[in-house]
Order: sequence, then structure tokens, then C-alpha cells
Amino acid sequence: MKILMRDLSAFWSMFHVIFLFVILFRSRYPKKKTVLLAAVGMGLLMLLNGVGLVVLGLEAMGKLFFFTCSIPSFVFFYVLSADKGFRYILTFCLADTFCLWIMGVTLLLDSCLGGGRNVLLFVSRLLLLPLAEYFAYRFLRKPYLELQASVERGWGVFAGMTMLYYVLLTVMLYYPVNIENRPEDFFLCLLILLLMGFNYATIFFSLYNQLLLFRKQQSERSLQEQKVFLETKLENQQQIRRLKHDMKAYTITLSGLLAAGNTEQAVGYLRDIGSKMDAVMGQFCPNPYLNAVVSHYSQKLQEMGVELKPDIQVGEEELPYLELCQILTNGLENACDALEGLSVQERSEVSVQMKYNRGYLTIRIMNPCREGLCVEKGELPATGKKETGHGFGLPTVRDAAKKLGGDMLCYTQEGSFVLDVMVKSDFL
Repeated sequence: MKILMRDLSAFWSMFHVIFLFVILFRSRYPKKKTVLLAAVGMGLLMLLNGVGLVVLGLEAMGKLFFFTCSIPSFVFFYVLSADKGFRYILTFCLADTFCLWIMGVTLLLDSCLGGGRNVLLFVSRLLLLPLAEYFAYRFLRKPYLELQASVERGWGVFAGMTMLYYVLLTVMLYYPVNIENRPEDFFLCLLILLLMGFNYATIFFSLYNQLLLFRKQQSERSLQEQKVFLETKLENQQQIRRLKHDMKAYTITLSGLLAAGNTEQAVGYLRDIGSKMDAVMGQFCPNPYLNAVVSHYSQKLQEMGVELKPDIQVGEEELPYLELCQILTNGLENACDALEGLSVQERSEVSVQMKYNRGYLTIRIMNPCREGLCVEKGELPATGKKETGHGFGLPTVRDAAKKLGGDMLCYTQEGSFVLDVMVKSDFL
């Protein structure tokens, strides 16, 4: 009975390690396919480990746990995961060490209070592990997934801490023999468990603060976008008033040229008036929302001594202007931020292209950047004006692109910072 309770508690714990990880990780596949693959793959893994428990016993399987369960499940879920690198390592080790922490605490409780009969061990794990999963799903899942999607840096440090605790807990619980057979190590084990709990609370607090900072930046960026529209509207209204005021002078001059028979001069004068009206009205594309954004930043860049070269190949068709304006506003605002960190001599033109290509609407914004800035494809530059002049608005660009079934890519190329965005035409 004692051995049965021990083995059942071990098998129950292994199942919930996997379940907790599934709660926290982001799959690259649809939900139904993920559930099916996880059920088949982890079902086979648990079956093999269950057979190992029966044949070899808990003592031997505890020492082989890393090779029979941890590595196979790590590789399996890595294939399914949308996150790679330190994000994935942190999520995997977090789920494992959280369950190992519960396993260690319950094992010590049973050894000290339950007389080592494994009844308290089984009952406590039966209750605590589902409770931990409910807590993770109810309170941790949503903010943690938001963190994975928004926070770009700091994952390596946290992943390293969880990996360290994973090794410590594994060695502490199973080597050279199970901790229940080493009562002299109970105090050290308890100390490590308490230290781990404190450090994990610190990790979550730090990640939560980063999430709050990201939300604040998003809110500020949203307010900036609204400000751009209002300023653009006001500027256009003021310029239209000035244009109306000047129309009388234009008419008198044009009438005089025609009356004098100076047709060529009149045509040239009309051409100049047309160019001036285009500049005032900011006619960069037929879509009024996109045109307002491009017009605003064209004027802003002119004030900085930089020319904006737009190539907007979209018509008056119905477009998800909110997301597209977010992409343009944040991309061009980052370009302006980058220019502020350059000398007048280093500043050159900024280009923005928007056109349809093979079922996608592609957007490309290019601007000069500081010498030495290197951004690998698929990565975001460091956040903050003081560092690179890029970063604050790029997570917003990426989120807007993903809402439209696309994605974002940024990199450096021949002294220029390039922002490429692709969105599916089906979403337009």
C-alpha cells in the first residue's frame, strides 16, 4: 500500500507537470491540433514512464527522470511552441520547477508529519497540484502570455534562474538517494525551497512591472496617435483657410496673364498653384486616414530638414484604417526619433512604401540610423531613444500586423533602418 501510494503520487505529479506547462505555453498550431498532438505525445511518454515505475521502481526512475521525461518533453513541446530561445526555456523550466517545488514540500511534510507512510504525500499532491493549475490558469496565464508577446528583453536571466533551480531540485530530491531516505538533508532542502519561492516571487514581480510599463507605453502611444490625427486635421483646416485667402490674388494674377495673352506663363502659374495646393492638402494617397498620417509626418520631417518620399499604392477601397494607421504612425514616429539622434549632415530622406504584392499588403519604412546599429532579422532593437532611437512603438506595429494576419520584420541595411510589415489582403 505504501509503495502504491508513492507510485500513484509520482505518476499524478508527472501528469500535472505536463498539464501546467500546456497552460502557460503558446502553441504554433490551432488549439484542437495542439491538444490532439499533446495528448498523443505525452500519453505515450507517460505510459513509458509508468511502465518504468513498475519495472524499475521510484528510486531508479527518479535518477532517470531527466532522461526519460524532461528531455523528451522538452524536445516535443519545442516543436509545438510558438516561442523559441529563452522564452521557451523559461516557460518549460517554470512549469517543471513549480511542480517539483510542490513535490519537495509534500515529500518533506509526509516524512516529518506522516511517518513516511505516503498517505499525506498522496492526498496533499492530489489537492495542491490541481489548485496550482487553477491558480496558473486563472491569474497567471493571461498576463504571462501578454508578457511573452510584448516584452523583448530579460528572458535570458530569468530562464537561467529557473534552469539553476531545476538542477538543484532534481539533485536535492533524487541524488544520491531519494530525499525521504536522507533526513539529515531535510533542513537544507527546506531552505532551498524557501529561497526558491522568494526568488520566483521576485521573477513574477519583475515581469509584472515590465508588463505594466509596456501597457503604459501602449497607452501613451495610443494618445500620441490620436494627437497626430487632431493636429493633422487642425493644420489642414488652417492651411485651407490661408489658401482660400490667397485665391483672390491667384485669380487676379491669372486673369492678368490671360488678358495679356501670356498663355504659357498662365499654364506655368496654374501648375505652381496646383503643386502648392497638393502640398497644402497633403495629397499622398486617396485614402483620407492614411493620407492624414503621411501628411502629418511629411510636414514634421520637413521641419527637421528631411524629405519624406511616399509611394502609397492604395486606392479609396475600404481598409482597416485603425491598424494600418497604427503601423504608419508608430513606424514614422520611430523614424523621427532615430533622426533626432543624428547630426544634420547624417540626416537623409525617409521613405514609406505601401503596395499590394501576391495577396499581401506590404509596408516598408526606411530611415537613416546611427553608425554601428545592428539589428538581426526577426529581432527588435533595444527600447529607448537614448540607446537606438527605435523600440517603443515596434511592439504596437507587430501586434497590429498580427491582428491583420501578418507580421513585422525589422533590420539594418547599408546605414538604414528598415521596417517591413506584411498583412493579408483577406483581412483588408
